[in-house]
Amino acid sequence: MKTPSSIYQLKITLLHVSPPVWRRVQVATETSLPKLHEVVQRAMGWTNTHLHAFRIGNELYGPPDPEMDTRDYRRIKLEDVAAERGRFIYEYDFGDGWEHELLVEKVLAPEPGTKYPVCLAGKRAGPPEDCGGPYGYAELLRILRDPKHAEHEERKEWVGPHFAPEEFDLAFVNEEIRSRRKLVGWE
Repeated sequence: MKTPSSIYQLKITLLHVSPPVWRRVQVATETSLPKLHEVVQRAMGWTNTHLHAFRIGNELYGPPDPEMDTRDYRRIKLEDVAAERGRFIYEYDFGDGWEHELLVEKVLAPEPGTKYPVCLAGKRAGPPEDCGGPYGYAELLRILRDPKHAEHEERKEWVGPHFAPEEFDLAFVNEEIRSRRKLVGWE
């Protein structure tokens, strides 16, 4: 893969959840929106099993779909729609309503030897798929904190033994991004 001309440092924040869940990633300015979708999926721990779109200004960009009022995003590059300090929204799972704010924190020169995209930091685990959006996730966390709640054991079993909402595993996220880069031929 050729060396990118510039790098965007993005802060991805999952909206409407408390405490905050966020990631800081660096991606080439030439990154297409479909590839940025893949980066967000891996960084947040999503499984790419639901519809998604980017809301940038007054435009909605997403995969071609005759039933959706979106612009085809396959040939749109991040540098075409974003600017330093610019903000836009990534929506995932329209039924659950996950919204992520993407903030372009800065534009950087690429670091020699660094393969992009890469995650630099983050806070907290991403919510499990299909937990009901921000409201359902808040309820899930409340139930998991209360061993006396009638649904505690059932919900604990549903999320699995490894779900730890306060933890963020940077090495795991970067391995997910790395494996996706190889799978789709980014490197």
